[in-house]
Amino acid sequence: MIAKLQCTVIDCPDPTALAGFYGAILGWRRNADDPDWVTLTSPEGQRFAFQRVADYRPPRWPDPNHPQRFHLDLEVETRDDVERAQREVEALGATLVHDTGGARSGFRVFTDPLGHPFCLCYGQGLGPEPAA
Repeated sequence: MIAKLQCTVIDCPDPTALAGFYGAILGWRRNADDPDWVTLTSPEGQRFAFQRVADYRPPRWPDPNHPQRFHLDLEVETRDDVERAQREVEALGATLVHDTGGARSGFRVFTDPLGHPFCLCYGQGLGPEPAA
């Protein structure tokens, strides 16, 4: 190993607002709060930071002329759980842009309020869908 991941950092025009969005989804606490830099920390010590950038231009997934730059895969257990999670992230300002439609496992792609794509993955430990 050469290094350990310290944190993931997302560029945005308003770090406080975007940290509030992801903090509500993940249940992580805000521990660094500055107009230009906000950090969230999980109970296990994982860190997620948001930094202000001038002239922010959002991605437009899946448009290759405005690439996503990164995305997050967030896991829930089952399809029922993803239904509940979808309602909750949409209430926070997320927008659904794609659903793989798997009955047992799959993922749904959303964009956060600034256009960053993220996925709610479900049933990942259940294996492939049964053959029809």
